[in-house]
Amino acid sequence: MPTDLSALRARVENAANVLGRCWPLQSYIAANPLAGFEDRPFNEAVRHARALFDGCGYPRANQLRYAWNAGAIDPDHLQERLRAHEQTGPLETLLAELEGAEIRSESPAPRADDPLNRIMAKWLAVFLDQGQAAWSMPHREKGFYAAWREVAPYDTQIPNRASLRTLPERAVDALAAGLDGHPESQWEAILQHHLTALPGWAAFIKWRVQARHDAWQAAHPITLIGYLAARLHTARALGLSVTPNNERSAANRRPPNDDEYAERAAPWLEAWEATYREQLLSDLEIAASTTAQASASPRPNAQLVFCIDVRSEVIRRHLEETGPYETFGYAGFFGLPMQYEAHGTDARVELCPPIVDPKHRIRETPTADSGDAATHDRWQAWAQAGRSLVKSLKQNIAAAFGFVEASGGLFGAALAARTLVPNWLRTGREAWTARIPQPDDFCDLTLDRTPEADTPDGLPVGLAVQEKAAYAEAAFRLMGWDRFAPVVVFTGHGSETANNPYQSSLDCGACAGHPGGPNARVLAAICNESEVRAALRERGIDIPDDTVFLAAQHNTTTDAVQFFATPALTDTQAQIVAQLERDLNTAQDHATAERAPTLRGADLKRSTADTERRAVDWAEARPEWGLSGNAAFIIGRRALTSQCNLEGRAFLHAYDWQADANGTALAQIMTGPLVVGEWINTQYYFSTVDNAVYGSGSKITQNVVGNFGVWQGNGGDLMTGLPLQSLQSDDTTPYHHPLRLMAVVQAPVDRVKRILNRNAQLRMLFDHEWMALAVMDPEQNNAVCRYQPGGTWQDESEPSASTTEDAASVSEPERAMSV
Repeated sequence: MPTDLSALRARVENAANVLGRCWPLQSYIAANPLAGFEDRPFNEAVRHARALFDGCGYPRANQLRYAWNAGAIDPDHLQERLRAHEQTGPLETLLAELEGAEIRSESPAPRADDPLNRIMAKWLAVFLDQGQAAWSMPHREKGFYAAWREVAPYDTQIPNRASLRTLPERAVDALAAGLDGHPESQWEAILQHHLTALPGWAAFIKWRVQARHDAWQAAHPITLIGYLAARLHTARALGLSVTPNNERSAANRRPPNDDEYAERAAPWLEAWEATYREQLLSDLEIAASTTAQASASPRPNAQLVFCIDVRSEVIRRHLEETGPYETFGYAGFFGLPMQYEAHGTDARVELCPPIVDPKHRIRETPTADSGDAATHDRWQAWAQAGRSLVKSLKQNIAAAFGFVEASGGLFGAALAARTLVPNWLRTGREAWTARIPQPDDFCDLTLDRTPEADTPDGLPVGLAVQEKAAYAEAAFRLMGWDRFAPVVVFTGHGSETANNPYQSSLDCGACAGHPGGPNARVLAAICNESEVRAALRERGIDIPDDTVFLAAQHNTTTDAVQFFATPALTDTQAQIVAQLERDLNTAQDHATAERAPTLRGADLKRSTADTERRAVDWAEARPEWGLSGNAAFIIGRRALTSQCNLEGRAFLHAYDWQADANGTALAQIMTGPLVVGEWINTQYYFSTVDNAVYGSGSKITQNVVGNFGVWQGNGGDLMTGLPLQSLQSDDTTPYHHPLRLMAVVQAPVDRVKRILNRNAQLRMLFDHEWMALAVMDPEQNNAVCRYQPGGTWQDESEPSASTTEDAASVSEPERAMSV
């Protein structure tokens, strides 16, 4: 019977549903590695993932013991959860049993398809290479399967490689031939097995297929069908069966519901989460009752909008302590779904979240009469020529040895300087950079709609006046602004690190792993336009004439805030900006001092200078913590959190429930930034609980492959998560607490209920316990109501009977138990 190719394509798609997506290093986006399982309850999902990936889905025993010893798990909560899971006995005994279950759950037995994995990883690496290799794989423009079909018959690692010479030309036909002899009822299991054998590579292919404007995919296309066709025929050439049962021994297979460790670890995780969440809600309730009695504050000197990123919480708190400033939290792309083309490059980057399609293209274009552009371009050309020359000399067979001999002293001196005096090099580089004009000094942004600049296959360049007004209005509505200071600063953020493949993971996730400065510049420029202000006035937003909008960028490594080129300022505005810069420097000192004790080896007395050193030290494994520690997402007025030290663990999104009567703004926040927050939280969670499977191991043994990813050693699967150094203080001391995200919303409960009823995908994340939800109802004196899986609500002021009984049944000796 001929194979139904449409049915085969559907089977491939279904089999790939268990995979997440893996973004390249240049635009690294945090994502849930178990995104394909979010339609299942969390405990069920991690067990099914355990069967497929061999990954642990709950915190390790040593992590739970560390949390218990540190007092991060409340004894009452733990006893309550243990009884709910029918686990009894002394806590030390339960911990010992937990450690034993973890040891029994490990299965180091090698898979029978390891030789196949090594060969396929090699072919994927050479095909997907993005400029790292000096010699490229031939025929890449034809696509992966076609290129592999041309070259694989010459691979001496494949014993029966001659069989590959007669494969069908089309990948889908070859895949059908590879499944020949197996009934359609087995196809999906076979395909899923082969996709999850190298889940990192498969996840990256899935991203490439779904990428909207990826130039590498356009030039060198690859599909999951093509990959599977090549893999199945390579397996046959190696003499391996394509069915999963023969490629993994029965002793090494995991039934989805047979995970003793998960059963024992679940109550400990739940108690750890309950402890953190209870304290957080308690602090917020106290803050809400305090701010409710406070009188309205006078007009601030300046208002600054930061990204909702957890790292912004620290600098915001310290800045507000220095003077009359207001700060707001907003997704770091500032609501602008744009593609950006910087001056001097043809590269176009998407500066918006992956769940948003770019709608506009913004370019940097030099002003017509600027001589600075020529100066800048000349220096850039010389620098690029020098880099190209060095690269060609290092890679040229004839010149390599002579180049090393001739330049060894120079490179040795540079290496010593980078190691011993990195700050000296930083100072010199900054001084030299200051002498060269920068694009934001001599370039304008193509903000006005310019149809003649559009390309047939591109996005519209610029924005119409009404589009500008719509984006500005959306920003102010979502944040609930009702007044404007003389100076308003939109503050994007980016990181500064050296020798770090994961640098984009420290940049703005809302800008697809890029710095958010361009978005801040665009929104500030839009809001300064008189036509936009007139349009906003018609929409009910009246910006005073004495208000000016500026753009800046927050360096999350050093906590420095740098302003971009500013428009003309009045004397009053200039004085405010000058004082603001001084106060930002003070806030930087306080923020770095707060972070310093968490960074091993930091200089506590000179915290700012030390963080600046870390930013340029090529040997620094932990220049900053990124979003490590994240555990909460708070949507509400700044007054709710301004008096709380959230320790850089909470995403903060500004929201005024009184300015959003129909709930439209809240719905956009909960279905957009909150969902992205869940992606970030789950990646940090899984990278922490099983770094070998869901993370990327130690940076020490990593190697960059193809300029788009990393693997451990010199081959194997593509690693998809975060390195150990982003999650642990050292090899044995955890820093990130693997807790699922707690969303706190300050809004009427009925409004939140309507949003959940209209958004099934969002509700599913709460029902399946991928994150939790609590609502502080301002119409009920900020009383806390918690969402319960299944759609019920529990008023925190009225504890359930079971909770009361549990609390009453815990004896005083049990409360005092410790390990």
